[in-house]
Amino acid sequence: MIKSKRFEQLDKLIVEHDGMLRTSQVIDCGIAKAIFYEYVKKKNLQQVAHGIYVSEDAWVDGMFLLHLRCSQAIFSHESALFFHDLTDREPSPYAITVRRGYSTTRLKAEGFSVYTIKSELYEIGLTTGQTPFGHAVPIYDMERTICDLIRSRNSIEMQTFQGALKMYARRKDKDLRTLMRYAGMFRVEKILRQYLEVLL
Repeated sequence: MIKSKRFEQLDKLIVEHDGMLRTSQVIDCGIAKAIFYEYVKKKNLQQVAHGIYVSEDAWVDGMFLLHLRCSQAIFSHESALFFHDLTDREPSPYAITVRRGYSTTRLKAEGFSVYTIKSELYEIGLTTGQTPFGHAVPIYDMERTICDLIRSRNSIEMQTFQGALKMYARRKDKDLRTLMRYAGMFRVEKILRQYLEVLL
């Protein structure tokens, strides 16, 4: 009797969370691990990462899943451009930034573009964006993203780079004061001025 009640509870939970369940969520709802694992088996849920299960017919939000697996990762560079409507391409592979010293081997092996940054610059411009599925994930703001692009310009497609700068220059909500402040921190002030002189 208890089990069928718990299964009903899990059915509701999985619908609420768009076909994705975390072991920690289930335990927080007072459902025993053993019952949850039985449910996983019965419903044929797929384990997509440690403690994260999805139903077979779920459209998995890849960005949100990456955030759940690696809370240290902040969407940056081309991925951040996508969040800010500064590119018309959907980011593939996802570009993320982690603190220097964090092990990037597994993420790189899975094909993600991984950038590392020293700790004191890691949280500059940190904000939140919404994935196309409506989940909140950590991203860098527009101004930080522009500085990141300039720092990594040799590894970014010229078309993407120039397109983003042109779109940014046309934006009503751009914050040039913040942009110059960040540029000083990231030591790209001189190059940034050269680009802005042409665009503004």
